[in-house]
Amino acid sequence: MKKAKLNGYLKAGLILTAILTVLIILGFFWTPYDPEAMMTGPKLQGPTWQHLMGTDKFGRDIFSRVLRGAGSTFTIAASVVAIGAVCGTAVGALTGYFGGMVDETLMRLNDALTAFPSILLALVIISILGPGKKYNVIVALGLVFIPSFARVTRTAFAALRDVNYVKSVRLMGASNGRILLVHILPNTMSVLLPAITIGFNNAVLAEASMSFLGIGVTPPDASLGYMLSEAQGMFVAAPWYALGTGITIVLLVFGVGLIGEGLQRRNGEVA
Repeated sequence: MKKAKLNGYLKAGLILTAILTVLIILGFFWTPYDPEAMMTGPKLQGPTWQHLMGTDKFGRDIFSRVLRGAGSTFTIAASVVAIGAVCGTAVGALTGYFGGMVDETLMRLNDALTAFPSILLALVIISILGPGKKYNVIVALGLVFIPSFARVTRTAFAALRDVNYVKSVRLMGASNGRILLVHILPNTMSVLLPAITIGFNNAVLAEASMSFLGIGVTPPDASLGYMLSEAQGMFVAAPWYALGTGITIVLLVFGVGLIGEGLQRRNGEVA
């Protein structure tokens, strides 16, 4: 087996994502201006040293709002992936390892969820829970992301449940829980980690899309998607508003996407 190493995609993705993560964490504690304070600068002013991304129609500093909005979007996406990955992996592990009636029951429920378009299902859930709340968006998207992780992990656990080392520890009296958590789960990371990066990017885009439509995160909570919605009518008068917000979303998705591509290429080299 070849030794795993960081390839160019993985290095670039880690560097870009690390820079964005530092800025996002900084935005939780400090921004150059109050993101919600109006009239902190001239209305619709272009980028300057005082306002790096310019100001919006209310005189608010766009860079400060992007920092705070990126933090909100990042938090939602990470929470959504955590819910989807934990619950989906649990379902996939049980169905892939035990098979039989457990597999039939849980995967039929999984298929029922995937029968609906994911965004449409999320919209239905949000309409029930109530729009405009960050935690409702997290719950709705988290439930929608469970089936994709369940399918990925089910395949991996089913492929590993009868390999020689699993048979050996089973004959030695290891419990099913120990086999699942200690002996099989670590060996599914090569499949699960790229799935997490893809899921994170999908969560970022889903949250941004829903907030853009006004059914996701809305003021006073900041959101990159809602900021894009505000900027769409000012693209000619103030293109820096849409560009600053849009580029932030692109860089966030691009950085994590590079990590996912790098992980897949490294797995191909190590195998």
